[in-house]
Amino acid sequence: MVRHGVKKGDRVVIYMPMIPQTVYCMLACARIGAIHSLIFGGFASKELSVRIDHAKPKLIVTASFGVEPKRKVEYISLLEGALARVQSKPDKVLIYKRPNLGHVPLAPGRDLDWEEELAKAQCYKCVSVPSDHPLYILYTSGTTGLPKGVVRPTGGYAVMLNWTMSAVYGLKPGEVWWAASDLGWVVGHSYICYGPLLHGNTTVLYEGKPVGTPDAGAYFRVLAEHEVAAFFTSPSAIRAIRQQDPEAALGKQYSLKRFRTLFVAGERCDVDTLEWSKKVFKVPVLDHWWQTESGSAITASCVGLGNSTTPPPGQAGKPVPGYNVMILDENKEPVKVKTLGNIVVKLPLPPGAFSGLWENQETFQKLYFQKFPGYYDTMDAGYMDEDGYLYVLSRADDVINVAGHRISAGAIEECVLFHPAVADCAVVGQEDPLKGHVPFALCVLREDIKTEEEKILEEIVEQVRSNIGPVAAFQKGVFVKQLPKTRSGKIPRSALSALVSGKPYKVTPTIEDASVFKHIEEVLKKNQMG
Repeated sequence: MVRHGVKKGDRVVIYMPMIPQTVYCMLACARIGAIHSLIFGGFASKELSVRIDHAKPKLIVTASFGVEPKRKVEYISLLEGALARVQSKPDKVLIYKRPNLGHVPLAPGRDLDWEEELAKAQCYKCVSVPSDHPLYILYTSGTTGLPKGVVRPTGGYAVMLNWTMSAVYGLKPGEVWWAASDLGWVVGHSYICYGPLLHGNTTVLYEGKPVGTPDAGAYFRVLAEHEVAAFFTSPSAIRAIRQQDPEAALGKQYSLKRFRTLFVAGERCDVDTLEWSKKVFKVPVLDHWWQTESGSAITASCVGLGNSTTPPPGQAGKPVPGYNVMILDENKEPVKVKTLGNIVVKLPLPPGAFSGLWENQETFQKLYFQKFPGYYDTMDAGYMDEDGYLYVLSRADDVINVAGHRISAGAIEECVLFHPAVADCAVVGQEDPLKGHVPFALCVLREDIKTEEEKILEEIVEQVRSNIGPVAAFQKGVFVKQLPKTRSGKIPRSALSALVSGKPYKVTPTIEDASVFKHIEEVLKKNQMG
């Protein structure tokens, strides 16, 4: 990197699969003071290009392929597609060719071969940086406008990660830890790469799925083979295992002798999944809650601090030291115990939390601190019980949590509206037994359209897949005459989400034409029968 002019403060975009080389790149950037922006490999060219244009990297590092259960992910062609769209092109692209996965031609003058560069590389001493120097930019789901690039300061993050490995997760240096996430998400940054390594733990890097690589016993096999002490995954992963192997017969053949705690996060863990996990893994299962912005848990059952390992079902722990969590109503007043409200954190935020949004401090101020002055607005809703346990119930905005991946409804809507036949569209989360939620589109067609609805839906699904990527898991939609809207033109997402999930919903007085809900109900009924 240094040989090709990357220096302190320069950005390096890493677009790579779950392989050790990805971690080497992160650590190399940290060593020389470069700021890495790791982009999840499931993103398609358009999403990738927006992030490249915003971060303006000097160098992009990628690999020839990613491996999915049934396909290869062509990283190079996805990256080429993105580079064709961007204004700020990188000086160089460094390509790691994965063994036995086919030939990759290099673009002369631009592309560098990983093995060749490694052969010429020199050792380089650590570059010292101020504690608030950005370690990385991590893009989160934003709806419109500039991308939200969360900036993580170096010093406080290192302190916080090292402390949480023992205080929150109860690990001693030398033990084996596994966070089954992706390096492209915040869990991967914090607890596959930096946290365990700072604390002296062996970290497991797993390129695979909970099922299909090769079967629903995969997680148990990895836990047994590597004698993992504590494990972190998403409720969706556990639901996937349960769906394919309800009695965990495949898992039961493995002896998990060192395994003592299972942590879940990324989305709310329903009580049913929680109880099943306890029965199958035979260890305490602890839900905890955090965000990309916080970088680590805001609430948890801190095992290393002697917290209970049998908290009440449905909760996400108690505030972690450093976080003063409160529930406020719309008038900024604290609510009574067990009353639903806005989850906020009294300022200041502790070490390790984000220091801003990359080149977008105005949005940073507005988005997180304007609605509740003196507090950080988590934009989640929930309540606290009399013992101080937090119950996180829903996202206060329109981000759909698909199997632990936060996908913006607005971004999918934007994509659906590109279709020439679609006049209007609302995308909401529909409850799904496996993924927690999946995006569901309600589309209004243009008047003169003669094409069959089924064909249009197929085209829309394909469009979302190529623009946002398969990670959106978008397959379902119906066509309606009209969408319900408030007088100010807002779509009542939570009501529509309840409606498409077959739940009771409330029509607020601000809705312009309440009869639209009945029409949608009829369409959904007809669709189910059809």
